[in-house]
Amino acid sequence: MSLELNQKVTLPTLNLPPYEPRLQEVDGKLWIFDSLRKKQLILTPEEWVRQHWINFLIYHRNYPKGLFSLEKGLKYNQLSKRTDLVVFDRQSNPFLLVECKAPGVKIDEKTLDQIMTYNSRLQCPNLVLSNGLVHVYLEFAELDKKFIQRSGLPECPK
Repeated sequence: MSLELNQKVTLPTLNLPPYEPRLQEVDGKLWIFDSLRKKQLILTPEEWVRQHWINFLIYHRNYPKGLFSLEKGLKYNQLSKRTDLVVFDRQSNPFLLVECKAPGVKIDEKTLDQIMTYNSRLQCPNLVLSNGLVHVYLEFAELDKKFIQRSGLPECPK
């Protein structure tokens, strides 16, 4: 099942809990309301995935809104990059990095390299790489000093 808004746009059903986004069409462009930033954003396939993740983490996993940072800027080798979604723990340490891709983008070595590059600066112990259909969960294993795949998300940071 997919959400059909008009003749021009059909949004894919994702492998995340459905929710009722606030959508608006202005001058032929579709906008989605971001409840964390409290503003309308142009709806891109990647934004569709990001908004589903925000909804999932807040309303299905009870992550507090105040711990989120969206599209956080960071520098890597003099290049400016932006992370999609970072959740901090209650001591303000990066806890979870979520990298969102459009549903049509394959989760592969290239996308894994991207999240690892971002995380080399952030040092989040938990990573999620998702195109909304496929989700890869990774956790840093202290003993092995490397990331290992896990079956799901960690509990909300304490």
